[in-house]
Amino acid sequence: MITNNKIFITIQYIFLAILVVMAVVPFLLLISSSFTTEQEILKNGYSLFPREITLDAYRYLLSVSDGILRAYLMSIIIAGSGVLTCLVLTILFAYPLSKQDLPGKNFFAFFLFFTMLFNGGLVPTYMVYTQLFNIKDTIFAMIVPGLLMSPFNVIMVRTYITSNVANEIVDAAKIDGAGEFRSLLSVVIPLCKPIIGTIALMSFIAYWNNWTNGIYYIQNRTDLYGIQNYLKSVLDSVNVLQSQISTQVGISAKDLPSMGIRMALAVIGVLPVLIIYPFFQKSFIKGITIGSVKG
Repeated sequence: MITNNKIFITIQYIFLAILVVMAVVPFLLLISSSFTTEQEILKNGYSLFPREITLDAYRYLLSVSDGILRAYLMSIIIAGSGVLTCLVLTILFAYPLSKQDLPGKNFFAFFLFFTMLFNGGLVPTYMVYTQLFNIKDTIFAMIVPGLLMSPFNVIMVRTYITSNVANEIVDAAKIDGAGEFRSLLSVVIPLCKPIIGTIALMSFIAYWNNWTNGIYYIQNRTDLYGIQNYLKSVLDSVNVLQSQISTQVGISAKDLPSMGIRMALAVIGVLPVLIIYPFFQKSFIKGITIGSVKG
């Protein structure tokens, strides 16, 4: 029996090691490609260990650093305000649903679950946001549509509160004179840090990687573009980049590191997520594990 357990554990470790390799190798390939010359990529393809290393892609990005810094700043503003608003709305929706004596609880729960299954579609959604709420070419167009609050997040927070916050603790706070908001701020939220960190991380990644809102709702105010939309605009204007690079950096058209620029932009786009994730890893794992145990 012990031997069988060891074999099973060994198989598990081998399987996990394969998954790790499958996750890490593409990212390493991305980084190495950003330092590879265009001729090397065209001749031998992508490689983890490039034969010819160049900094031309990053040299060009430094030459247009104003656009990158502006896009980074906008992404930080959009993601920060969006995550904060998402947390507030999610907690204020989930906390009442965790109450067994909430009047109309089944109706609100059904209303929440219904939105996970059905929506108005892309065209009606676009018309509502642009004609009714008039958020076109505003910063709200980058924050509100599709990302502001997720029913799945509400369900996770509600489940976490139900499973890990004892009613006796909240009742004790009320006996001491605390109201609902005071109990929420002083008792419930401190006990829900893992799930709050999980929702914050998931929401941040969604905002940081989002580029569809910029395409749908931003036409004239390109200064509102985040880093992902800036990356896409670069990829859509390779010919313009060729003329800019040849004049600014002094690289001939045949030596243009167009693929290297794309890879370098991808590295720059994903870098903040890689930096932030280790700080939320513990809360993320715990929040996902506990918050999804019960429905």
